[in-house]
Amino acid sequence: MYQEFYSLREMPFHITPDPKFLYLSPTHQEALQHLRYGIQEKKGFIVLTGEVGCGKTTLCRKMLEEIDDHPIETALILNPRLSETELLQAILRDLGATPESASHAALLEQLNRHCLGLIAEGKDIVLIIDESQNMGFEALEHLRLLSNLETNTRKLLQIILIGQPELKAKLQREQLRQLRQRVLVFYDLRPLTREETALYIQHRLMLAGANGRPSFTPWAVRKIFRHTKGVPRLVNSLCDKALLAAFVRSANQVTWGDVRRAVRETSL
Repeated sequence: MYQEFYSLREMPFHITPDPKFLYLSPTHQEALQHLRYGIQEKKGFIVLTGEVGCGKTTLCRKMLEEIDDHPIETALILNPRLSETELLQAILRDLGATPESASHAALLEQLNRHCLGLIAEGKDIVLIIDESQNMGFEALEHLRLLSNLETNTRKLLQIILIGQPELKAKLQREQLRQLRQRVLVFYDLRPLTREETALYIQHRLMLAGANGRPSFTPWAVRKIFRHTKGVPRLVNSLCDKALLAAFVRSANQVTWGDVRRAVRETSL
């Protein structure tokens, strides 16, 4: 409703993980560098954790955009609640192969052959699993076994696990000590600080086409940070509703009162 009133090209506070709107705070820059380093140096297992809504998936999509022009084949698993056989089938499909069997052993052999063929073509292979905290111990152990696929000189798969803090806790369990030992790159993504939250809001407004209108007062930003703790997804939700409140008043500035009204509506 407010997009036309403020002459915005698009809505600035969508909660979908659009890499175009990614704000690279220091912690997000570090996380992205860890992902780049792990892939470039072929470190095997890479783990990225962080609270819900901190931007893990957006970072992942940003990284996929960056490597799109490189000789890298990627398999992205968004729903890890799969059996071991279903996981192998999903990986093969994402890598452009048609699963040839329902047998786990046969699928594993097919994956090995397919990866060797891709590497012979000069390609690297990256497996990304989002929401990895939902994987059971057996499924995570199966991933460790997948990492055993190798030639004499290199691993066939690089595996990136992205998940909430529960994943970090799960990897500390004794049952997964062998997997934990193989994680050579790990980063825990932190929420934004208050100063970063202010820059984040301004960043998204500018990308959406704002030219000083609308703007958020310092007290509005302070209240947004207080109720969101700097979690980007929550910031987006609250800013969207606060902008609507300012639009109803035909105001060019989002005030503390607009944010208070938005807080009541969202029950944050």
